[in-house]
Amino acid sequence: MTARERLPNRRASELFSFEAMGMKFTGSISRYPDGRISELFLDNHKAGSAIGTLVRDMAIAFSFAAQHSADVEAIRRALCRDSQGRALGPLGAALDLLVSERDPKGKS
Repeated sequence: MTARERLPNRRASELFSFEAMGMKFTGSISRYPDGRISELFLDNHKAGSAIGTLVRDMAIAFSFAAQHSADVEAIRRALCRDSQGRALGPLGAALDLLVSERDPKGKS
């Protein structure tokens, strides 16, 4: 396993909102100085819900992978999609949104 790339103790983060699976979610993202995603936090609008727990855990696992040099773009592409290529789950939707904001043509 690759060593964890440390994050600064104090770091900027961006908040964003999005919808997936007919539900509303919020996210927070931090980046390394070179622009790579360093951590992602997700939650949904219903405090204490099962889906909230699932997306929080999913984002923590994703962040852990990103901090250990996982290929974030490969993870994004591997997540479940419909026949039109749209993300089916909240992690895929969040990552697609972040890619589209950085590169409107959808290329990372």
